Amino acid sequence: MSARRLQLVWSIKQEPEAVLRVAFASTDRSRVNQHFGAAEGFVVFDVTPQQATLVGVAEFAEEAMDGNEDKLTAKVDFLAGCAAVYVMAIGASAIKKLMAKGIQPIRVAEVDAIDELLAEISKAMDAGGVAWIDRAVGAQGKARSDDRFAAMAEEGWDG
Repeated sequence: MSARRLQLVWSIKQEPEAVLRVAFASTDRSRVNQHFGAAEGFVVFDVTPQQATLVGVAEFAEEAMDGNEDKLTAKVDFLAGCAAVYVMAIGASAIKKLMAKGIQPIRVAEVDAIDELLAEISKAMDAGGVAWIDRAVGAQGKARSDDRFAAMAEEGWDG
């Protein structure tokens, strides 16, 4: 499978604020308009309650939706580290692969503007009430807490 990728080396690094990495299946980088399995492109953002920053773009060769499982692997691998991926449609095997990697697939009912979805995610990160966002933000808080304890353990606990 031939794929072109752009991955930016910088990202939002504001501690201790939560940052969610979210992907969108899109041909034009402005609307969610692709089925996951046949997606020709993904655009990836790091999202905080205040802003969204573009951090990656992938373009994949056009593929038929024929049940070929190999086409899913490269896409799931590209999305590693994402909390969620927004798509127009998605099959059961793709859902299973994404969930196994901790990536929440989210199906939109119609073509949705990515800017509007990013604003909704930012708002939900601040206000709460969206289950997948609450889980992802909670997991990040636990990871930061675990990192602090690991650093303290390395320094030693002698008094």
